[in-house]
Amino acid sequence: MEKLNIDTKYRASIYLRLSKEDGDKSESDSIGNQRDLIYHFLKDKLDIQVVSERIDDGYSGVNFDRPAVKKMIEDAENGAINCIVVKDLSRFGRNFVEVGKYIDQVFPALGIRVISINENFDSINGRSQSDNILLPFLSLINDAYLRDISIKVRSQLEIKRKKGDFIGSFAVYGYFKHPENRHKLVIDDYAADIVRDIFKWKMEGQSQQRIADKLNELDILSPMEYKKFCGMEYQTSFQTNTKAKWSAVAIGRILKNEFYVGTLVQGKRTTPNHKVKKTVTKPSDEWVRIENNHEPIITNEEFAIVNELLNSDTRVAPNKTEVYTFSGLLYCADCGNQLVRSSVCRNGKTYFYYMCGKNRITKKCTSHRISDTAITEGVLVALRQHIANIVEMERILKYIDTLPYKSTNVKKLNAQIVSKEDEVKRYEHLKTALFENLSDGILDKNEYLRLKSVYDEKQQSAEFAIVNLKEEIDKLVLNRTQETLWIEKFKLYQNIDAIDRKIAVNLIDKITVYDDKRLEIRFKYQYNFDLALSFIQSMEKQISPRNKVKEAV
Repeated sequence: MEKLNIDTKYRASIYLRLSKEDGDKSESDSIGNQRDLIYHFLKDKLDIQVVSERIDDGYSGVNFDRPAVKKMIEDAENGAINCIVVKDLSRFGRNFVEVGKYIDQVFPALGIRVISINENFDSINGRSQSDNILLPFLSLINDAYLRDISIKVRSQLEIKRKKGDFIGSFAVYGYFKHPENRHKLVIDDYAADIVRDIFKWKMEGQSQQRIADKLNELDILSPMEYKKFCGMEYQTSFQTNTKAKWSAVAIGRILKNEFYVGTLVQGKRTTPNHKVKKTVTKPSDEWVRIENNHEPIITNEEFAIVNELLNSDTRVAPNKTEVYTFSGLLYCADCGNQLVRSSVCRNGKTYFYYMCGKNRITKKCTSHRISDTAITEGVLVALRQHIANIVEMERILKYIDTLPYKSTNVKKLNAQIVSKEDEVKRYEHLKTALFENLSDGILDKNEYLRLKSVYDEKQQSAEFAIVNLKEEIDKLVLNRTQETLWIEKFKLYQNIDAIDRKIAVNLIDKITVYDDKRLEIRFKYQYNFDLALSFIQSMEKQISPRNKVKEAV
């Protein structure tokens, strides 16, 4: 900046701001244009000397959390400047209340002269009556303009979300942005393999902390470090000088993220309005969820198993890396509390057992003590028998499907469809006959229209019935398939000889332990099992004696 002239009364800072977020797209809003306009205005103002330029390029005017404007205000408070010049008030800020506070209170108290060229405002001249009306009005316009821009931006982002466009700054770990369309994601083969390993290890019963430790031992870059390695300008307030490591929290986020099954979930957080920048979490029913949006890394079944594990997992014992097989599944038959695991050493050997948690703490329930071995053996026997029952049940269901009854319902529905199709044709013929009667003068126009309206209505009713009947047939076929999907999950373990954490959580819902060491096991999909059993029993009564289900056994 030039040296101060002897006659200089005002040490000025010119303030320049540009923001695409605020809709500043025209050439007249550019930093260079603002600068030229201000210097042209000041060339004849010999009592004003520019001592600094403060530029906020790319900062919205919604608030005053801008580096250059904060430095300028600091200069004003320290006496380094006593004059501020802007192209217009919207450059200084678009928040009506804040701008008004600075113009009316802060700057006058500091003895700062404010010049806004486009508004023809100079605080040295005092606030005329028109200024008192005009300046708040102009600030209000700026505020309204910013609100309008905010609404438009929010609306555009919502449209993109609902279209399935990814609008995040960085792709989710395991993916990268498509080189030709940054709103679409494609699988990053290297990172995707790490994600698959994380899910595999979790299904094997390993804790989140153990998985994180394993990745760190293998020198696998954490998601944050991987972004940096790939050349992304990624910054965070948490890690600065140290290398970010894998953590149990990071593993948990990956395991719970629906993104890996192809579901895009966006719009979880928002700001209350254009003036408040603090984000708040929206209710989950307001999130935008698009299923089958991109190529999955993990299957839906794997994701479901892992999240069953996460919901059931309890803490990992000290010096252990895996959750115990039956943790979170064992309950006391009398008080309903969970059983806790303990150990005892005898003759140099460690034995593990479970006992009622309430008894252990308050002694208000009997111990229900049972060894880990007894539980494992009892559950294994029961599970084998249950799987055998399910396999036999599937055989009977398939046999029933071969019987003549199988197509009875479908045949009935098809017969109804044929009847309704005949009905449609009949009313079509009747309408043709009506027109002929009208042409021959047998019917007048009013009679024709009345009867045609009746036939149209009946024909449409028959057509709607056909659509509904066809949908019912589709449902019969679809439901039959869906009702037996659970059977396949049990059949995967048909030759089971041991139980691990994955099997326990995937197939067992609850194990109730009685004081006499009796086990009551509720398996997963019990409702489906009971429904299928009830269906078989009802069909046994309906089918003729020669085709009874017992013949299949």
